[in-house]
Amino acid sequence: TIIQLHGARVLSDPNSTWGVTEGNPVHDAIREIARHTGVDFSIDVTINSDHQITGVFAGELFEEHFQACKFAKKTAMRAVPEPFDVVVTTNSGYPLDLNLYQSVKGMSAAARVIREGGTIVCAAECWDGIPEQGEYKQILASGSSPAHLLEMINSPGYERHDQWQVQLQAQIQLKAKVFLKSSHLEDAQVRASHLEPTLDIEETVGEALDRYGPESTLCVLPQGPQTIPYVQG
Repeated sequence: TIIQLHGARVLSDPNSTWGVTEGNPVHDAIREIARHTGVDFSIDVTINSDHQITGVFAGELFEEHFQACKFAKKTAMRAVPEPFDVVVTTNSGYPLDLNLYQSVKGMSAAARVIREGGTIVCAAECWDGIPEQGEYKQILASGSSPAHLLEMINSPGYERHDQWQVQLQAQIQLKAKVFLKSSHLEDAQVRASHLEPTLDIEETVGEALDRYGPESTLCVLPQGPQTIPYVQG
């Protein structure tokens, strides 16, 4: 089930993203599974940045979850009028930014509001490295570029654990240039992961804004994927 719901075809769908539940092939499939298994009762809670409970939703699965998502969109998502030239993001700090694999989530949040050809700057400690366990690092090393990685992952018969995180990262990198500020990864490790290293976020952001001109725009996501921005449709 995990392999199928994280497969290349599913994650290539533009609706396989933050904040989309109807028409999202992942959510749609999970709802169908729930219908067949016969879920009788469901409970969800929403929280704020201090991990305090802000809402409790209980009852019939589909209606309860719909109401919880509607509340979460209002309290934990932020609409913006148009994409930005530069987005600075994190993976919400310790312990969520333990490695590069997890930090792709912060990049993915930034990708929701970055323009084509924009620049994403991600700050993540990555004290657990890339990491060594799993297949994420090995898959990254098997491709010469994000485009090559996507071609490989989308090829018939390709199926490896952790390919989904490589696919998401590569899709982001086809849209924007991604810099990583990490205190635990060497520059060579960052470049081997197809990202650009930076030692100074302020300098990198300043150079990017200068490159896009005097009308350039900047978005900062200090909580990374904990608060999801989206372009108002």
